Amino acid sequence: MALSVDRIAAHPALLGLVQRQSRALFAVYEADPRAAAVFGNQRYLMAHAAFALHFRRDPADPRSGLTAARFFDEIAKHEIASRNTGHAFIHEMLKYRIVQYMPGAGDGRTRPIEPAPSALDALTTWVATQLTTLDALDGGRRLQTFRGLPAALEAIQPRIADGLFASGPTRAPERTYPQFIWVNSRGFVMDWLTAGIGDVAPDAVRIPAGNVSVAEMARALKLSQTHLTRRLRDAETAGGLGWEGKRGRSAMWVSRAFLHEYLQVQAVKFALVDTAFDLSLGFRQPRPPENTSR
Repeated sequence: MALSVDRIAAHPALLGLVQRQSRALFAVYEADPRAAAVFGNQRYLMAHAAFALHFRRDPADPRSGLTAARFFDEIAKHEIASRNTGHAFIHEMLKYRIVQYMPGAGDGRTRPIEPAPSALDALTTWVATQLTTLDALDGGRRLQTFRGLPAALEAIQPRIADGLFASGPTRAPERTYPQFIWVNSRGFVMDWLTAGIGDVAPDAVRIPAGNVSVAEMARALKLSQTHLTRRLRDAETAGGLGWEGKRGRSAMWVSRAFLHEYLQVQAVKFALVDTAFDLSLGFRQPRPPENTSR
């Protein structure tokens, strides 16, 4: 049975596991920023929408699968992004060969599109990383199952997408965390900040996050320093983070509420990934036969 949000959120090792995952995902980003960046900001949901359409393609139905037209309809149905944003996303993915047109007829809107190997590798790593964290939470063997089953990726990803689209907390977190929602590569901004957090004292209101250079962060994440600084100031104004000394050049702290909110969003994500695993790849134990004797 899939882990519940409450059980994940209450796990004493959650912060350390999220930090470990953050470092792993950031390493992927550093190795291939363009492919990994599909998991940042609105791209996070748009990428899952595109992958799900691709994996749900019926070879016998040429109208199924991922096309620009079907992608635009999908992001509109789930209120993920505007048509213009979706068009720019597909154009960029094609330009940098993260996706590619499949051989066949059709114009730019109806011609089938498929993910490039680099995109599938990035997605596989992302799913495997989530399953690794879930295994560490309860001693499970999800990753082993995922790696051992054929077509595991195409089985689990559409269910993950369905869960993400239906989840309010992962789509629109409240309070402080939204300051990072629409920062390009926002997932990696959060990974960067979370990875620097040390021991958390039980009564600490402000939690040290290490010496954070905004200029270094912007360079590492391929962001505009001006844009990143603006977003950090927004979060600072909201009380989510700050610096002990000069802004951007001294030790940073994050508020306990900020960290709690971020971990809660992570717990929701892990729970829905676990549910997707349970439904698509999990092996449910058969129920014992009912005792019908009188």
